[in-house]
Amino acid sequence: MSKPEDLESRMSAVEAEVRELKDKYRHTRQDAAAARVLAGGADSDVAEIRTEIREFRQATTSSFNAMREDLNDLRQRVENGFAQVDDNFAEVRGRLDATAAGQQQIVDLLTRLIDEQGGPAAG
Repeated sequence: MSKPEDLESRMSAVEAEVRELKDKYRHTRQDAAAARVLAGGADSDVAEIRTEIREFRQATTSSFNAMREDLNDLRQRVENGFAQVDDNFAEVRGRLDATAAGQQQIVDLLTRLIDEQGGPAAG
């Protein structure tokens, strides 16, 4: 059998190990509590970042939609402006054609008048 002093030293070793395990257990619980606090903070940070990203996405989408509307309005104004320029050019062209036709009538009348009076050499 074991000697009493051997039993006592073994008991002291067990007690020391139990104390050490209690200390480790206490530290582990503290570490776990700290980890829970950090995880809760991280969850909060992630939720906050998600909210910020969502708000940024909404603001960006709104800005792009407003820019798209502005570009559509601008394109419509440019198209209307070019259509007006085309109409004005067509009107000017019509007037120039009418002027050319009138000038041609004057030339024809002058030519006939000259021919009826005997031509340029008749003078």
